Amino acid sequence: MARGKGVSLDLAKGSDREALKRAFLESAGFGAAERIAMGGDASTRLYERLRMPSGQSFIFMDQPPALESAVCPPGATEAERMALGYNAASRLAAGSVAAFVTIAAYLRSLGLSAPQVPAHDIDQGLAVLEDLGDGLYATLIAEGLGERPLYEAAVDVQVALHAQPPPDVLREGDAAWPLLTYDALALKVGTDTFLEWWPQFAGMPAFGAEAAAEWEALWTPIFARGAAGASVFTHRDYHAQNLLWLPQRAGAARVGLLDFQDALRGHPAWDLLHLLQDARRDVSPELEAAMLDRYLAARPGLDRASFLAEYRELAVSNAARILGRVFARQALLGRTQYKAFMPRTWRYLERNLTDPALAGLKVWFDRHVPAEFRA
Repeated sequence: MARGKGVSLDLAKGSDREALKRAFLESAGFGAAERIAMGGDASTRLYERLRMPSGQSFIFMDQPPALESAVCPPGATEAERMALGYNAASRLAAGSVAAFVTIAAYLRSLGLSAPQVPAHDIDQGLAVLEDLGDGLYATLIAEGLGERPLYEAAVDVQVALHAQPPPDVLREGDAAWPLLTYDALALKVGTDTFLEWWPQFAGMPAFGAEAAAEWEALWTPIFARGAAGASVFTHRDYHAQNLLWLPQRAGAARVGLLDFQDALRGHPAWDLLHLLQDARRDVSPELEAAMLDRYLAARPGLDRASFLAEYRELAVSNAARILGRVFARQALLGRTQYKAFMPRTWRYLERNLTDPALAGLKVWFDRHVPAEFRA
């Protein structure tokens, strides 16, 4: 795997990141490419499409390292993680190019379609990626392509990923990245962002000490079960906006994988609930049930009742995290487009809370977040 050579470290320390990027592209053999800006997301990453004179295209990823807080060192205590900030506490990769490069290589080793990375500079947060095209699941389905075959293939990717335990450390060339566990602290800090951000967004009083203590007591056993079940490779952001349809390929390789750099060893329900309770598009209960049946049929060793119970628990956790950290926080920062996704996320959350086993959480939400404060 090539790495851009000859890029002065002095450029990285200066303010002219554009000069650094030009030098990287030139040294890596992409200096003649036309650069076309691409739409971004809620992260600090920027993307461009590179059009080579030959007509071949690549994706240029720019993740300035200084824009993110520290990642979690292997072996860090919970107190150390909390002191380092949200990325370390929740075990996010902060856009690390080392994470992207090594995870992509691992996924390709399983026969899955993650981008090749022909050039990268880990220290400066730059990489050139294979261009897998524009056929996002969300776009194609909106244009009328039947959704069921796409979702079946996406579930088959999960089956392939879960067929064997992942390694503790992922390696590719000069890059290495630890595959840490989606543990109870990571689940907790993500879910707890609902307490922090939702009242500010909804214009309601902050949650009091009694409500917070009750929240803690309700979630602690759920987080323990989520951590105890953390045994498989978990993409962590597995939904229709991060999946590409590649019909010219075969089997599970027909699903192009994006935005996987935050991967962890996690509970096998985690990626499925992202896919089947997608905050950005409606997934019918019927399709959700059929895809869960497909997954469980392929993994007969799982206890169905326990898996589905933990799926619903973690789905409520994820909905609370998304409503707090992702949507409310981003809306308060001026990214008001996230407001459109809030009603759907509340519907998923409320649907999960109809499970009698989650009656305590249902009572908590009904008592502390009345209907008029739900988007």
